[in-house]
Amino acid sequence: MEKVRFGIVGIGKMGSLHCLRFTHGLIKNGTLTAVCDISPERKEWAEKNLKAKGVEFFDDYKSLIDSGKADAVLVATPHYDHPVIATYALSKGLHTLIEKPAGVYTKAIRELNEYAATKPELTFGIMYNQRTNKLYRFAKELVETGRLGEMKRINWIITNWYRPQAYYNQGGWRGTWAGEGGGVLINQCPHQLDLFQWLGGMPSMIRGYAKVGRNRDINVENDVTAYMEYPNGATGVFITSTHDFPGTNRLEIDGDKGKIVIENNKLVFTELEVAESVFNATNKKFMPSIPSHKIVKRMSKVGELAMNVFAQHTGIINNFTNHIVNGEPLIAPGADGIRGLTISNAIHLSSWTGEAVELPIDEDKFIAELEKRKAEEKESSKKKVQ
Repeated sequence: MEKVRFGIVGIGKMGSLHCLRFTHGLIKNGTLTAVCDISPERKEWAEKNLKAKGVEFFDDYKSLIDSGKADAVLVATPHYDHPVIATYALSKGLHTLIEKPAGVYTKAIRELNEYAATKPELTFGIMYNQRTNKLYRFAKELVETGRLGEMKRINWIITNWYRPQAYYNQGGWRGTWAGEGGGVLINQCPHQLDLFQWLGGMPSMIRGYAKVGRNRDINVENDVTAYMEYPNGATGVFITSTHDFPGTNRLEIDGDKGKIVIENNKLVFTELEVAESVFNATNKKFMPSIPSHKIVKRMSKVGELAMNVFAQHTGIINNFTNHIVNGEPLIAPGADGIRGLTISNAIHLSSWTGEAVELPIDEDKFIAELEKRKAEEKESSKKKVQ
């Protein structure tokens, strides 16, 4: 296959940007041949920006997938639709790349993953573009090579998602259970929840506190604190919100051999000359310091801009395409989408029930609790899906 023909399902804010990545020649081994959306406004946009480039418009995703115009689809629709459209695309023999999050609840994603596994000839990926960030990639290297040592603690404060009421007012589906399936956890934080498990592994227990409509007229959570425990005894804390200003974005990972801190486009790795466990076993001093040195990696503003344009979403699409063409290893396999979503679902379920949740979660219980909130939303005088 010389070039992979892509169809993009959903050409709203994110989908339209993906279209432009193709039409501006940023996807080396891919070409855009078809798009789909149910909105008349998006059809008008496609006719204005894509029709002259030979891109065909469809108003139904099945029609696009069945048309023979595409070898692969990129799904950029609302969250609930991701697993439904992905499963259909795979069933029709199309390589499939889905936007984050993989979906709203893990049961649907587990079923999608199980189906995708029956199609090993097809490439299945997810848009976890933050995995291309060189700071997180270096942190991953430190973890995987053992330089950090066994993890003791992982903490992430990510409260720089400031969203005013005007943000939630712009679309009837925003800030609702029926429209989005959640708030900050499902909309803003899927990348961070993915990186949280990509670097720290999956916890075994989660106690979550998700505050609904904190200082905002919305139906979903916008203020979250979660405590986690891991099989080796390590702990984790994940804090996020959309109503704090100024916010913080700081990730810390403590290990037996050092500490990683990522903040303000800078990674600092304090590497111990001897592992803390080894030092402690032989030390005789009352209040000593362990000899260490620092490794610092920075990303300039220019580097950050280049990363956002070329190395993140564009990088994932190129990597996905190159995997189809020449077998390049996938940065973000689609099957990975269930992991961060599991943490998100567990935080919600714990907050709803007031109890700690062990992983794997009770998927049916989560869905039942979610449906309760969707039903309450229908009867509420608060925001409804329009």
